[in-house]
Amino acid sequence: MKLIFEKTELVRAVNTVQKAVSVRTTMEILQCILIDAKGSSIFFAGNDLDLGIQTGVTGEIVEKGAVALNAKTFSELVKKLPEDQITFEVNENNLCHLTCDKKSFEIPGLSADEFSYLPEIEKENSVTLSQNALKDIINQTIFSLSVNDVNVMMTGELFEIKEGNLKVVALDSHRISIRNIPVDEKDRNIKVVIPGKSLKEISGILESDTEKEVHIYFSERHVLFEFDDTRVVSRLLEGNYFNVNQMISNDHATQIVLNRKQLIDSIDILMVLIQESDKRPVIMDIKDNVMDIYVKTGKGYGIESVDIKKTGADIKIGFNPKFIIEALKVIEDEEVTISFVNPKSPCFIKDDEDTYLYLILPVNFTED
Repeated sequence: MKLIFEKTELVRAVNTVQKAVSVRTTMEILQCILIDAKGSSIFFAGNDLDLGIQTGVTGEIVEKGAVALNAKTFSELVKKLPEDQITFEVNENNLCHLTCDKKSFEIPGLSADEFSYLPEIEKENSVTLSQNALKDIINQTIFSLSVNDVNVMMTGELFEIKEGNLKVVALDSHRISIRNIPVDEKDRNIKVVIPGKSLKEISGILESDTEKEVHIYFSERHVLFEFDDTRVVSRLLEGNYFNVNQMISNDHATQIVLNRKQLIDSIDILMVLIQESDKRPVIMDIKDNVMDIYVKTGKGYGIESVDIKKTGADIKIGFNPKFIIEALKVIEDEEVTISFVNPKSPCFIKDDEDTYLYLILPVNFTED
């Protein structure tokens, strides 16, 4: 096999597929990138058997062939080569010879026959979104996923398509994030759980601020994302997702409307006084036209006052400040509405159009 690439194109392709290469495995082939030029085009692929990524690569095919190369070695080497054409030759023993400018390297490869190519997915159940829309709804929910796998369903996001609406849900034992977006496929009825790891990698590949389309295809065990010259296949999580509707209430005793950025800034400065080991909440003391937010720890005491529009009863309630800020930062509205039931029940941050909803459980506290 002999191929010729521009360095920038080679780096782009390697960076894309490397996201699906396993870093914790004793199987040598799962640590590899596949370079395939057996047909009329070139593609690279990575596949850890849970997530597979394949992307087309622009280059000149002098002699056809395929090989699997260690992703870490190949990636680090390519990135350090000069900004010039890179010639890529592989002999019958899968030894790869790279030349660029006056530099020359040889790295051993494995037979492409050992590599697990991406599975073929039937293209029946599907939905189409813009790249920026998909990237946004992932980034606006994924922070709520559980970081451990005690309950595997908490490590994945629910994608539910029903009556022309895509609902994306992420949760852990302390909060829920929900985003809704209209889709053209009115007759689709799909409900799957996609691993958060897969969605994080997909978000990293998708372009921002683009209306280019992403076609998403669902099968019984897999989901396929197709965009540009790239295919991403992920296994689905198996099991029943949580009944989120039972956790959400429209009833409230107190509701406030306030400036989103002002609230972020107020909580952010108070967090200077909170050590991670403290797990101390910020306290929101809500009265008629003002909300006092304060914290008292071993590092000191701080209080911020924020102007609000309030309906309902006064309330004093504590929250993990990180959870509040993470939700507020992905909302684009200038003002936000927060509803409360009582000091022991979750608060709800939502808009009137049901575009987003964030549920956050309170933290018990005692006044020192």
